[in-house]
Amino acid sequence: MVWETPITGRSSKFHLAGINNQNFIMQDDETGSWWQQITGEAILGSSKGRRLKLVPHDEISFSLWKQEHPDGRVLVPDDSKPWKQFSENWEEHTAKLPVLAALNPDTRLSPRTQIVGIKIGAVAKAYPLSTIQEQNPILDYVADTPMIIIVAQDKKSVRAFERRIDGRELEFFARPNSQALRLVDVQSGSDWDFTGKAVTGEYAGRKLKQIYALNDYWFDWKAYNPDTGIYH
Repeated sequence: MVWETPITGRSSKFHLAGINNQNFIMQDDETGSWWQQITGEAILGSSKGRRLKLVPHDEISFSLWKQEHPDGRVLVPDDSKPWKQFSENWEEHTAKLPVLAALNPDTRLSPRTQIVGIKIGAVAKAYPLSTIQEQNPILDYVADTPMIIIVAQDKKSVRAFERRIDGRELEFFARPNSQALRLVDVQSGSDWDFTGKAVTGEYAGRKLKQIYALNDYWFDWKAYNPDTGIYH
């Protein structure tokens, strides 16, 4: 998650304060308030009830990011921090850890199923990563918004877009035998890349509106979105 840090008009520093429902709690040094990572909401202190502003961002593989941003800058990790010792397969290791059972567990998915969460307004929906990989792309609606969810050739990097241009709803399919993901819209025959940009055809140069997609575990997403749906 990426949040803007100004609280009272100036930038604040945050640090780990604890864990709530197995989700990170941040404490700001300015007011001492506690903030929930997944919601950006202050749950304790003088800022209680306030929310940080979400910064749109991606969670994609570094190799893909380098392709899209060859001149991009990289934040160098602090060598003294123990988290730097995490392996590249930390997801597999974490998936084996136990999960604190909820009072009313939702068994539609196993707790540590990796999902991509989409929330538009008050409507939330979870998309199992394995389903996205199998059906790529997925065309669906959330809160009456036509959307497309795609996974890149690395099978890990996921993005979501509103599949509408100038009020015209588009339907897509993946171009077969393409080394990098290429989408084709049925309405115009334009080709689109993983950034949501049309690279050929009637819509060449146009971009779809990106929708924020959260990579999460089912138990965590469900805890903070109790009325969430699941894509099947």
